[in-house]
Order: sequence, then structure tokens, then C-alpha cells
Amino acid sequence: MKREQEALLAIVSEEESGILDEWIKESGVPESRRRAVTDEATQLLRAFRAGLRAGADPAVLRDERWADLTHSLQALSSSRAAQGQKAGDTSRFVLAFKRPLLALAQKRLAADPALLMDTVWAISALVDQMAQLTVTTYQETREAVITRQQEELLELSTPVIKLWTGVLAVPMIGTLDSSRTQMVMEALLQKIVETESGLAIIDITGVPTVDTLVAQHLLKTVSAIRLMGADCIISGIRPQIAQTIVHLGIDLQGIMTKATLADALALALERTGWRIVAQAA
Repeated sequence: MKREQEALLAIVSEEESGILDEWIKESGVPESRRRAVTDEATQLLRAFRAGLRAGADPAVLRDERWADLTHSLQALSSSRAAQGQKAGDTSRFVLAFKRPLLALAQKRLAADPALLMDTVWAISALVDQMAQLTVTTYQETREAVITRQQEELLELSTPVIKLWTGVLAVPMIGTLDSSRTQMVMEALLQKIVETESGLAIIDITGVPTVDTLVAQHLLKTVSAIRLMGADCIISGIRPQIAQTIVHLGIDLQGIMTKATLADALALALERTGWRIVAQAA
């Protein structure tokens, strides 16, 4: 173990209480959160000390002997991110750990300038890496949350609804892209199998624009439905969309289309052998 590692280990082993007090004071946390933050700081300090005892290199946080410390930092950052706290708040909290360590190093090692310099460098290098790890973890946590929310929104925006016996409907809202089309296709085909439905309505009333790519996605979905032995009606063909399809030269021949979902349902019922009659007054 290098001299600066031994010096730093002696500091955190013999001055734990004082380090914690100065760390919490430097972090500037409100009184209401002081107890929780003290628990967080205590856990980090003990993991810090355990890494030093194992001989971990302060310049390399990726050293496996820092595993307990990195896990604690990641858990801290993830927990705070879930609570809505900012990455900068967690980073500043970790950086506040540097001040009491530097003060104690200066006090205890003033008689040995070379050792003091090496210890200061070790403290700065390690604590800076710790702060950076919390920022990286925060970003990864937020990205994971955003990705999960996007997936949930996609699922919510593409429900497969059973309108009638043997008739399913998928109301499309928003822009169609490859990933969303694939999700719709999988959900619709699975529902066709589960309900043994023979007809599916894809309603594009909520799709703002139809271009060549969107049309190709729709045609692929219709083809997949037909391979399952079912048929398909596309509803929501507004005048603007009809003109766009014609201008683009998109061939929808052989595919049933209707202007509204109501018209599509009426056609679906007719195709499946149902007839709705108004009740006499």
C-alpha cells in the first residue's frame, strides 16, 4: 500500500465522526433531511474506508476493490433520481466530502509536504470520480425511466379493442414509425389468435399525416393480418388523406377503406353476418 493510501486510511479510520459532521455541514442540507443524509454519508464513508483497507487505487474507481463504494454511489444516485432530485444536488453532496478530508490531511501531514501533496492528489482524484459516477448513474436512471414511459405510452396509444364478436379495432393516434407499427402488429395478431376474430379495423383518424412510409407500414400490417386468416378494414380516410394517397401513387386496391369508424363497424358487421335494426318507437 502506498504512503498516501495509508495516510488517507488513517484519517478516515480515526476521524470518522468529525468527517461526517463537517461533510454534512459543508453539504448544506436542511435540518429536516439531516438524519437521512447522515445515514447516506455514513454508508459511503464506510465503503470508502473498506476500499482503502483492501488496497484499492484511489486513482482508479473501476478497481474491483472499490465495488462496495461504487454500488453505494449508484444506489444513492438512483434513489435520489427516483425522488426527483437533480444530478447536481447529488454531485455536490459527494464533492462536499472532499473538504473535511483535505483539511485533516493538511493538519496531520503538514510536516511532510511530499506526502501531503500525494494525499491531496489521491483525495481529489477519488472524490471527483465518485461525483462523476453519481452523474452518470443519474443520467442512466433517467434515460431508463424515459424509455419505460415511452414504451408505456406506446402501449396505451395502441390498444386492441374488441368491438363485436369476431371484430377487433385498433385506433391509431399520432405518428406511425417502424417500432410502433411492429408493436401494433404483434398486439393485433396476438388478439386475433386469442379471440379467433376474422376481421380487424385499423382506424387512422388520429394519424395527422400519411406519407409513403406510413402507407407501407399499414400495408405490412394488413398483409400480416391476412396471413393469419383474417381480413382488415382501414377507417379514418379523410379527404386530405385520400388526396395524399392518390398523389403519392399508393395502391390500396384490395383493401377495404371507410371514412369513419362507424362506417367501418357497419361494414364489419355486415361481413360477419350481423344486421342491426333500429327498434320501433
